[in-house]
Amino acid sequence: MPLRSFIAGLLLALASAAHAAANTVKIGTVAWVGYGPFYVAEQKGMFRKAGLDVQLKMFNDPAEIPPAIAGGSLQGGMVTINQVIAAVVKGQVQKIVMPIDFSNGADAIVAPLAMNSLAELKGRKIGLAQLTPSDILLGYALRTAGVADRDVTFINMAPDAIPAAMTSGQLEVGVTWEPMLSQLLTMEKGKRYKVIYSSRQAPGLIADVLVFDQKFIAASAKEIETVVRVYLQALDWTRKNPDEAAKIVAKAMSISPKEVKEQLPMVRNVSGADMPKAFAKSADPLSFHTSGAITSEILKSRGEIDRIPAVSEYAEAKFVTAAAAGK
Repeated sequence: MPLRSFIAGLLLALASAAHAAANTVKIGTVAWVGYGPFYVAEQKGMFRKAGLDVQLKMFNDPAEIPPAIAGGSLQGGMVTINQVIAAVVKGQVQKIVMPIDFSNGADAIVAPLAMNSLAELKGRKIGLAQLTPSDILLGYALRTAGVADRDVTFINMAPDAIPAAMTSGQLEVGVTWEPMLSQLLTMEKGKRYKVIYSSRQAPGLIADVLVFDQKFIAASAKEIETVVRVYLQALDWTRKNPDEAAKIVAKAMSISPKEVKEQLPMVRNVSGADMPKAFAKSADPLSFHTSGAITSEILKSRGEIDRIPAVSEYAEAKFVTAAAAGK
């Protein structure tokens, strides 16, 4: 092969590789029914059809996602607003580009059947994964009941360890989410545990969001626009094809389609038309100005952050604004 042709071929290959790398977006996720449209978009090839190689990286512990973004092994992640706030205060410049869903009963405080009120949590050992939605839900619930943090003992543990810890007698009370929540509630045919407080009583408080590193946002706006656009297409497809979507989501979560359908009412996915409300300053529970303020106050009171950041530090509205306008 003539040297010139070899060099030309090499340059073309390098350019193609660089283009492929530029269009590859690695996003961290966990098994969560609210993330279903992302699983659908991946399995149905919707991202590829839009010219984007989105790779969903599954994590067992959502707390591992923000550090992975900060370390560069991920460009983005599906996390909860408390994780974003904590990361930003620590100096990790990550911003929410899209609200995904909010919990509508999928997160809960679970206790023995004999326990009837939050006031009875005083003096109890409570298992939860700290710096997760469970932490925020419990903090908010305790405040509504007039119970101080010092009146309970927090036992930090992995979310999937809570059912075993409760059934073994190590814990009386646990704070967790689906599918661990259903595991507890169906034990002994529902005659052992019950929900004494859930996210249904605090709508909008626990919000799942899509977050990207600020450097990636600055350098890859078109890629993020495509992710948002394709997600909304997948959300629409999911609603129109519930049975097939349930099978895809079930496979991603390692549960049955029946369980997916049982969990779906506990989550509210945010529509494209409603997404801009999350960034607008209002008293609406969907607004980050409301849920973010409550979350920040709880984190600060626990000593998990040392200041309350402004919403502008951890949220970027332009992508959902463009999507809502049909751009």
